Amino acid sequence: MLRSISLAVFLAVVPATAFANSCPTIMAEIDAALPTATIAEADKTKVKELRAQGEKLHAAGDHAGSEAALNQAKSMIGI
Repeated sequence: MLRSISLAVFLAVVPATAFANSCPTIMAEIDAALPTATIAEADKTKVKELRAQGEKLHAAGDHAGSEAALNQAKSMIGI
């Protein structure tokens, strides 16, 4: 019984942890691509705002919201 409960907890935690760890990876991709991105200055400003919003949401534990903001930023700079 304890083994089944432990397995269930493990299977619930592992995907959440993997999901949470993708936010920093996306932020790093944005940080690497932004300096050489050939987009309008207004779009660069928007990308920076979305990246900051994603970081804030990640820190607050809202990883779905964080990924949504970060992926929107990625699409704006073409990565």
